[in-house]
Amino acid sequence: MRPEIPDKLYFKIGEVSKLAGVATHVLRYWEAEFPIVNPKRANSHQRLYRRVDVEMIFTIKTLLHEQGYTIAGARKFLESGHRMGTKPESTVPEDSTACLTRIKSELREMEALLIGRDKEKKI
Repeated sequence: MRPEIPDKLYFKIGEVSKLAGVATHVLRYWEAEFPIVNPKRANSHQRLYRRVDVEMIFTIKTLLHEQGYTIAGARKFLESGHRMGTKPESTVPEDSTACLTRIKSELREMEALLIGRDKEKKI
């Protein structure tokens, strides 16, 4: 469950850290790994996160900590335009059993050919 985000324009890194429940160094790391999180910088070089950045941090935390994505997997998920609650399309063919059975059969045929060649060489 996500905490309520206060109604503000900008959030400092410490505030975002408390809201998201992650350390500030983790936020800086995610900022480097996920270009979609891009806080503005104040004249004092302090990071200023917008509401959209905070929401994206919650999404990243959910992907990594709750759904078990890797950093690369979460990055791909977000870059492909998927939203939380949706699943990416499967790349496995619908009739994968038939496909695997056909591959297994072809491999056995190749094995038989190779065994036959070995027997010819020994004679």
